[in-house]
Formats: sequence, C-alpha cells, structure tokens
Amino acid sequence: MRQTGARTVRATAVGSTLLALAVTMTACGDAGTAATGGELKGTTVTVAGVWTGSEQKNFKKVLDAFGAKTGAKTVFVPSGDNVSTFVGSKIEGGNAPDVVLVPQVGVLQQFAKAGWLKPLSERAATTAGGNLAPVWKNYGTVDGTFYGLYFKAAHKSTVWYAPDALEQAGVTEPKSWEELLAAGRTLADSGRPAFAVAGEDGWTLTDWFENVYLSQAGPEKYDRLARHELKWTDPSVVTALTTLAEVFKDKRLVAGGAAEALRTDFPGSVEKVFGPEPKAALVYEGDFVGGVAKDEYGKKPGEDAKFFPFPPVGSGKAPVVSGGDAAVVLKDAKNADAGMKLLEFLATPEAAEVWAGAGGFLSPNKDVKPEAYADDTARATAASLVAAGDSVRFDMSDQAPAAFGGTKGAGEWKILQDFLRDPSNPEATAAALETAAAKAHGN
Repeated sequence: MRQTGARTVRATAVGSTLLALAVTMTACGDAGTAATGGELKGTTVTVAGVWTGSEQKNFKKVLDAFGAKTGAKTVFVPSGDNVSTFVGSKIEGGNAPDVVLVPQVGVLQQFAKAGWLKPLSERAATTAGGNLAPVWKNYGTVDGTFYGLYFKAAHKSTVWYAPDALEQAGVTEPKSWEELLAAGRTLADSGRPAFAVAGEDGWTLTDWFENVYLSQAGPEKYDRLARHELKWTDPSVVTALTTLAEVFKDKRLVAGGAAEALRTDFPGSVEKVFGPEPKAALVYEGDFVGGVAKDEYGKKPGEDAKFFPFPPVGSGKAPVVSGGDAAVVLKDAKNADAGMKLLEFLATPEAAEVWAGAGGFLSPNKDVKPEAYADDTARATAASLVAAGDSVRFDMSDQAPAAFGGTKGAGEWKILQDFLRDPSNPEATAAALETAAAKAHGN
C-alpha cells in the first residue's frame, strides 16, 4: 500500500485519520509450538506498522482473530511513514516493539544487517515456504536468513476509474499508453480532468515511474536499476522520465495541474475520483484504491469503482509491479518469542482470509480461498497476483535504502515531486536521481 512505495502501499498509508489508540487482543503459546489455548495469557505483544484509517481498522480484525485463539494482550502502535527512523528511535530508547510491519525491502535489509531481527521460527518459515511463491521468500531473506514474512501484498499496476465519467465521455478502457493519453484528453474535454495525482505523497510518483520503466525497459534492466547496478543516468531512465512527462506536463491529464497535485495526498486523490464532489475520472494506484473507495465513499468495487491494468508502454509488455508489508520480529524486544507466535499465525491462510473478507487487501498466499475475498474485483486481482508468481517485480523504491527510496522530502520521493512541478528536463532529473542513489547505496 507502499505503500505503499510504498508504500507499499506504503504503499500504503490509506485513510485520512491516524488512529493512535491501543488495540487489545489475546494470544498464547510458547516459543516452540503454535499458539493454542491460553499459554501467553498476561503477555503483551507490541505491533508497529504504517497502517492508518481503514487499513489499520481491518488489521485489527486479524489481531482479534489471533486473540480469539489466545490470551495475550497486543498493542498496535502507528509508526508513521518513516519506519526506519521510528524503529531506530525505539530501539535506542529501550522500548522496541516486538513485531514491525515493514513496507520496504530496503528497510528490512537495513534492519537485518544492523542485527536487529530475529530469524523466522521453523514453523513460520515452513508454513510460508509452502504457500508463498519463492520471490516473496527471497524478498524477506537477507544473506541467506529468512527474516520477513510477507503478509499483505499490493498489485500496483491498476488504474481505477469512475464508470459514469467514462460513459459520459464515450471512452472505453485503454489498452496501450497512447490510448490512455488519448482517453484522458477526451475525458478532460468532456468536463472532468483525467488523473487525480497524489503528488504530496512521493511514493505514488515512484509507482508511476516504475510501471512506465518496467514496461519500456523490461525486467532485466528494472532489476539492475533496483540494485543500482545500472546508473540512473542510463538512457532507459531518461526515456521513461520523458514518457512520464507526457502526463505530468499536461493540465488536461493532471487534475488541477502540478500545483494542485502537489497538495494532494493519496487519500485525497481517491476522494477526487470517488468522493461526493468528483474532480477527476481516474486515479492510478494499487488495488487498495478499491478498499478506500468502498470504506470511505460507499462505492462497490466492480460496479461504481472499476479498474483496468496499467497499459503497456510502446512495444513493451503490461507491467506487474507489486508492493508488500513484511512482518518481522525484533530480537531484543521484551516479548520477541511471543511476537513470533503472531508471525506463525500471519503465515496461515486463516489470518489472511480475515482481512480478505473485510476488503482492501491482497495476500500473496496461494492457499487463501478465492471465496474469502469480499468481491469479484478483489478476487480477480488476487488471482492475477498469485498467478504472476516469480514474474512479479517488487516496488523498486521499496528495494532501495530508505534514504533514497523511502524518506519523505528526500531522495527519489523529493526529486520526482520536483519533476512533477517542472518536467521539462528529464536528463537533469536522471542526474539528480543518480547522485542521490549513489550516496544512499554507498557506491
């Protein structure tokens, strides 16, 4: 949800209200067996994550289901978008949370290399190994050790739209980048600008770039750029930025132009399309848009909130970019062993099916029953994600060190915000990205 970027969601920060209230639940078990009965009664497990609004509300339902099996108390602590800074300060202060939901691969790697993480228990690792595609285990593994359990995934190659706006304009779902731009201009001419762009949240802009780049440049270069084995000054990056500028520079395609986009956060972008006073027809972001449209504005995914796949660019293939949140246990936390019991539960399809039924959620777990999802749209999106298997490419900014790919007002987020403000010089933007990436990667 970096969302996602971001954000995963990060993607991820869905909903406009920060809930700082503690969530109580029950859990049980000991360090070597699955939690059953009440063996952890009297134990408090602290869980930290970026989720707010409807995402946090629905994750509470998962914790409640865990609590119904157990006897421990759990407190959820909102971490804010900068998980790295939050966790570092908590560890330094001697009050580290037991479990952290990490939305960025790069941050998970930093935590592991700092020696902060407890490897997954044999039970959690075995369960996850049986129901996740190998790519998800790889993203949760650092230097051969499996630390991060991917519980929530995001399909970040979906473009959501208000069906009435397309019908009024006589526009059908575009099948290519060129058709997307043409459809957007037709929508604007009919009275509603095309895209609500959440420029205030830099992670959404990285998602725009990643979909264009993956389609244009292909998966091999995408992987090399993610690892910074390819410089950001490479011509393929300049080409992708030039393509992205076709949207950013056109006021018919960006509702309110760049100035308004830079004042619009992710929840605000969804409101502009699906809220009571619509100001745009389209919003590009992950599958979680449907959950926000449903929870906040009463829209029914598949009926009055629909999506089409992010279209292929040029001669490339349609991209499949994903994000996700990995649950990790901090080894020096007060109740780390009890925290591992929560991960053992999160590794099961039972846990994922709780949130699947609430909506705004996809699981990379192939054993989650299709009927567990709240609607046909979520069901189809989840099936597409699972079917993609190892061909999924994880959000590139989430794979980078946080200083480059996951920090508000800095690195890639800030540079792409500047590019949205003035997309006239892709070469200069590529050079700025390379300078920031080299510094963050140390090379």
